[in-house]
Amino acid sequence: VAYNAENVGFKAGDVYQALAAAEKALSVKEIAKAAKISEEETLLGMGWLFKEGKIVASEDKIALA
Repeated sequence: VAYNAENVGFKAGDVYQALAAAEKALSVKEIAKAAKISEEETLLGMGWLFKEGKIVASEDKIALA
């Protein structure tokens, strides 16, 4: 994985799309599986989305804001 803003932005899109398709809160592992990316890439994308205020954490799950 190349660690640059463009690639992290793409991973954020993958995470967002996985959550939107699920229509419910998911764990990091579930997001990674649904988005077909690694858990590390999922966490990178989540960081981007948290900063933008597009996702929220609820216990051990993540949901769209």
